[in-house]
Amino acid sequence: MIKNKKIIFQDWGLLDYQAAWEKQETIFSATVQAKVANRTNNSENPVPNHLIFVEHPNVYTLGKSGQPENLLLDEKGLREKHATYYKINRGGDITYHGPGQIVGYPILDLDNFFTDIHLYLRTLEQAVIDTLAEYGIPSGRYPGYTGVWLDADNERARKICALGVRCSRWVTMHGFAFNVNTDLEYFKNIIPCGIDDKDVTSMKTELGKEVDLNEVKQILFKNIVRLFEMET
Repeated sequence: MIKNKKIIFQDWGLLDYQAAWEKQETIFSATVQAKVANRTNNSENPVPNHLIFVEHPNVYTLGKSGQPENLLLDEKGLREKHATYYKINRGGDITYHGPGQIVGYPILDLDNFFTDIHLYLRTLEQAVIDTLAEYGIPSGRYPGYTGVWLDADNERARKICALGVRCSRWVTMHGFAFNVNTDLEYFKNIIPCGIDDKDVTSMKTELGKEVDLNEVKQILFKNIVRLFEMET
């Protein structure tokens, strides 16, 4: 099989969650269909890879394995917070997306890279860890949990990036949510990722100042491309 390491990158800016989900599903379905067509026709046409960055208006999303009671707001509370809520088809529990957060949707054919979902998650985490390091923020992993954490080895452990993915025929969708200038108050309305004894944080909180979101995107993109050995 010929591996296609070329990445198609898009930045969707600030986009409603439902609209982004529908666009994601369209790209995901087309990618899966391209793989199926190759096998049906015994051909080796390159299967494309996509990487999408986006910000969402205030929204809570619940993964397949999540508990609805981890959302601490009713419909009235959601309206008061100007937030929406969706049950979706990724792994993981509940999380929040909002302005100032980089949401990444890699829609990759892992046959082009490596067919190991755990390595895939660890590689995404490493891209965020390396990005934070460029800002002097030490981070790492918390044993037994996905995502990127600060002070994971002590009682001050707090999460700065959450991950939740879907994978079918080794094609991925959904991805990660990286808190840059995120309003952390919104996390108080949920039990983030179903973990009730750990805090969340952002680059803004850690550095005590707003961070240039576009600059972080550029560094993060560079690290993802390097770690996956992608072609741009």
